[in-house]
Amino acid sequence: MGRPPASSGAFLPFSANNNHHRSESPSSNSVHEGLVSRSTRDWRDGFLYSAYGFLRRIMSGKKIDGGSRTAEEEKVYSWLYSLARSDKDIVFEYVHSTERGLSFAEAERRLQENGPNTPLGYSFPRWWHLLWNAFFHPFNIILIVLSVISYVTSDSPNGCIMLVLVFISVSLRFYQEFGSSKAAMKLSEFVRCPVKVQRCAGRLIQTELVVQVDQKDIVPGDIVIFEPGDLFPGDLRLLSSKHLLVSQSSLTGESGTTEKMADVKEEDRTPLLDLRNICFMGTNVISGSGTGLVVSTGSKTYMSTMFSAIGKQKPLDDFERGVRRLSYVLVGVMLILVTIIILTEYWTSHELSESVLFGVSVACALTPQMLPLIVNTSLAKGALAMAKDRCVVKSITAIRDMGSMDILCIDKTGTLTMDRAILNDHLDCWGKTGEKVLQFAFLNSYFKTDQKYPLDDAILAYVYTNGYRFQPSKWIKVDEIPFDFIRRRVSVIIETETSSADASQKFQDRYMVTKGALQEVMKVCSFIERIDARSVAEFTAEEYQRILNLGEEVSNEGLRSIAVAVKRLRPDENIRGDDDADEIVESDMVLLGLITFFDPPKDSAKQALWSLAEKGVKAKVLTGDSLALAIKVCEEVGIRTTHVITGPELELLDHDSFHETIQRATVLARLTPIQKLRVVQSLQTVGNHVVGFLGDGINDSLALDAANVGISVDSGVSVAKDLSDIILLEKDLNVLVAGVERGRMTLGNTMKYIKMSVIANIGGVISILIATLFLRFEPLRPSQLLTQNFLYSVGQIAIPWDKMEEDYIKVPRRWSKKGLLTFILWNAPVCTLCDTATLFFYLFYYQAYRDRDAQFFRSGWFVEGLLMQTLIIHLIRTEKIPFVQEVASWPVLLSTVVISAIGIVIPFTAVGKVLEFVSLPLSFFGFLVVLFIGYFTVGQIVKRIYILVYNRWL
Repeated sequence: MGRPPASSGAFLPFSANNNHHRSESPSSNSVHEGLVSRSTRDWRDGFLYSAYGFLRRIMSGKKIDGGSRTAEEEKVYSWLYSLARSDKDIVFEYVHSTERGLSFAEAERRLQENGPNTPLGYSFPRWWHLLWNAFFHPFNIILIVLSVISYVTSDSPNGCIMLVLVFISVSLRFYQEFGSSKAAMKLSEFVRCPVKVQRCAGRLIQTELVVQVDQKDIVPGDIVIFEPGDLFPGDLRLLSSKHLLVSQSSLTGESGTTEKMADVKEEDRTPLLDLRNICFMGTNVISGSGTGLVVSTGSKTYMSTMFSAIGKQKPLDDFERGVRRLSYVLVGVMLILVTIIILTEYWTSHELSESVLFGVSVACALTPQMLPLIVNTSLAKGALAMAKDRCVVKSITAIRDMGSMDILCIDKTGTLTMDRAILNDHLDCWGKTGEKVLQFAFLNSYFKTDQKYPLDDAILAYVYTNGYRFQPSKWIKVDEIPFDFIRRRVSVIIETETSSADASQKFQDRYMVTKGALQEVMKVCSFIERIDARSVAEFTAEEYQRILNLGEEVSNEGLRSIAVAVKRLRPDENIRGDDDADEIVESDMVLLGLITFFDPPKDSAKQALWSLAEKGVKAKVLTGDSLALAIKVCEEVGIRTTHVITGPELELLDHDSFHETIQRATVLARLTPIQKLRVVQSLQTVGNHVVGFLGDGINDSLALDAANVGISVDSGVSVAKDLSDIILLEKDLNVLVAGVERGRMTLGNTMKYIKMSVIANIGGVISILIATLFLRFEPLRPSQLLTQNFLYSVGQIAIPWDKMEEDYIKVPRRWSKKGLLTFILWNAPVCTLCDTATLFFYLFYYQAYRDRDAQFFRSGWFVEGLLMQTLIIHLIRTEKIPFVQEVASWPVLLSTVVISAIGIVIPFTAVGKVLEFVSLPLSFFGFLVVLFIGYFTVGQIVKRIYILVYNRWL
């Protein structure tokens, strides 16, 4: 007939797309090095190593290179390519095995040498390592040192409070990290199953035995036997195969299948995952059978090179890094100022113990003790709010990261689309809508009973909802040839009665209706129907190519397609006579046309993406599907498609071009899991972005773990959910919009506390230093200073319930490396200025500079300092004029009123007498009114100048 042979590519039933991920070209490393090299990623025990690792992470400025391949990957690539290019005999020599298999003794020896066959080649940290890392934090060390000194100086209550705060902080962090460290271990569940292995036994005569061995006991050199449903326990070089179709979705993310064959020799330019004689650990057999020689196990497999990055390469959090730097600054300032204050106090009083106690009290006042509580309360509040939006927050720190997130990487299926098929059109062989094509596709789907696929449901739904009357009740099913992954088509034999022209006779019309993958249906077609001319023509080579081009055009439009063919049978034709009856019947058919389908975009997706864009979060689509399909969906939901690229194209780029392309591209299709990881890392390191990743499959695990915010869904696989920070109970991007807003509110309120407490504390301590130099007595006694600090700290608990201005949540917010120091230098002097004004008011107006005036001075200094620290939140929390243009939330206002009232009343109460306070004159409160009016005036002027210079406030 002249029809060209059909392609041997394989894919899921009724799918017209066959896009496999392409991997990187082989490396130049030697085969022997790839075989014998061992992983050195062992977790070292010991206190000193833990401390060293912590310091190294703190001091190291090295960034992850998102465009580079690791040495382990190079070895694996070189090894597998060498085996794929070699004959079977050479492969046996490489792994030191025979066609009979390994003996039991040799297998045991290799198991002892190589270790258990687990997909991850490193040990997980022990719980005490995680506890030490959680404990060894500069902020915790500050509080512990101060608490010890407090106990030594008989200030037990203050020391106890600080230890409780440390306990809360360490417990929360340990709990989060301990849960995350176990997530990657669940990867082994995907390859934990019994495996059929050929072993040899006998001393004189070797006998081949087939035994079942646990996956973890498989070693290089084993010959495994597999059939449908089996998982490959390692990387295999095929020895024999029969109609073997393999699903590599765990590695590629594509739902399609790949045809594997043993009797081929591959070339260097073939992408790794397209090697037909290599099967990979973690993939599974869809249909067919065969045998394979295990060439790599455990940490040396391709799967291990992918997932060994889990838990190791996640970038440091900007906020944690900033808090750590802040701790170092506070330690430095504390050592300098407290030392000066202790020496000055000792020089005045000559009482060492009193001087040290006063210095410790000043150090406590300098430390933002409520930071762990404020941070965790803010995050917990955000987590509870997101729970109401059907969103489970596993790692509460992810809420803060969502506030900083400026890029969201998402998969297409089920996120932008509804993850179901909708019939788009029914085309004849010339691309025109034809009802006859739809009629026979409907009859095929209606009468098939073997298994209903989503495409069948889509066909039936389309016919019923559009009013077609194909009257299936007039047809009777005779037989069915079910779908299988070799033929990739399904046929039903149906018949109906038709009347002759004079209606006196009736005939039985019997048809075989076939639908399935385009190329597989065309294989059994010898004719093509000209529906407009109501005739049948021969299916020539030219027509064959034209239909292929039509299918490609449909695919380029982002649509899936299946072909429909029909054949008229004789009523008495034998269709089940022998083993080859199916092949005989499915021949010389008439091709009718194509049915096209699409996965419709979600109605909410476009609005959600628009809302995210308005808030400065750009969306990038990272998918394993074809580029054409990804582009079509993105155009439907409003994502720009001017810069697109595929995974195979990324592999051809050099280092610089890779990173430049990643920054520009909005749609990246046909990506492997490793490529998704490198895209995320490139955006983080080179682009300096905070990246969120939304995924739900095993192939998304790498990117989920590396992203600043890993997001999965409740229907995702267990590994993806374990490695994610946030789990959506429904795939709706609008939940993420709300999460971004809550994240920015959480970050904003946290930054309010940090900036407010640091400038108030530093400004206050400098004021104490100045007062100590001017006065002959302590400005405040240790008990008074600690009481003031306690009341001030309690008053800040309401900050997480404060509101944020609309302008603040419109754009992503991040911790500024230089911003905090600059903020302190601008605003702390304002606090010191007001305290100094109070000092000079006492010195010149009340002339209170002698020892007998100490109680009177301390009473006023206590009240003024507490009011200053309480009211400062209202100046810091907004860019606008406080109490005039912007008012805080009622919890913050209530907290301010209560703490201020307590501070004012204390000198007049019995508590004040215990603290050695005295009553204050009315003139002092008049001075405070003038002082704070001046403070807010000067502070607002400094604020406006600061905003003009740096174009930001918080």
